[in-house]
Amino acid sequence: MNASFHMVLGIWKQRMLTSIGFGNTKNIIYGFINAAISIGLFLYSYGFEALMQNGIYVGALLFFVIITLGGKVFYNIFTKPEKDA
Repeated sequence: MNASFHMVLGIWKQRMLTSIGFGNTKNIIYGFINAAISIGLFLYSYGFEALMQNGIYVGALLFFVIITLGGKVFYNIFTKPEKDA
């Protein structure tokens, strides 16, 4: 789940300190690093079959993929400038 928050902050151009630096691009990279390490450790410890049986983990990965692929779209939808009345 930590990877998802770094991905959101990176895509939405919010700066947050990570272990590799400070900035939105570094948040995106850090999000991918977190996700890769997490998947790697899970597969090493439990195998692919256990991954498919763990609904919470699969849900977190699905959320990460949705944020990664649709982050710009969500950003444009939720940051529309308000029109003055």
